[in-house]
Amino acid sequence: MKVTRELISAEKIQDKIQELADLINKDYQNDEVIILGILKGSFITLSDLAKNLKVDVTFEFMSISSYEGSESTGQVKIEKDLDIDITGKNILVVEDIFDTGLTLSSLLEVLKSRNPKSVEILCTFIKEDKQQIPIDIKYKGFTIGPEFVVGYGLDYNGKYRELPYLGVLS
Repeated sequence: MKVTRELISAEKIQDKIQELADLINKDYQNDEVIILGILKGSFITLSDLAKNLKVDVTFEFMSISSYEGSESTGQVKIEKDLDIDITGKNILVVEDIFDTGLTLSSLLEVLKSRNPKSVEILCTFIKEDKQQIPIDIKYKGFTIGPEFVVGYGLDYNGKYRELPYLGVLS
């Protein structure tokens, strides 16, 4: 499998990240927020986002998985949990891609059981017409089609994450 075309350019992605950062800066201007990056896919979004944030922010990470290769397993497992107590804290989950909602709904259940003040979600890429479980995503990047995509943090068996654009793999 290889990247057959560019779906979203690096420049458009950077413009969107700046737009999302501006919204986050406005929404949390008088409050502290913990940015929770979901590894491994969110690390590039998180890095670019961090450079544009002007609010009181700390960063945490979790690793969860539901994919093997290009297929969802239907099972979500936590591979790395939080290192801190989030009771009474504002949490902003940064996720690379939203498709069925299985992964995010499971993660939200776990996080909400820990009594945070608030939990919001930023997804860089949202697949249309794949949603099985409705999730309220406050900070939306790009809506994309059903193609299998890589780049800007998204991978296929660990490869292609480094691409600065979003490409279609086929």
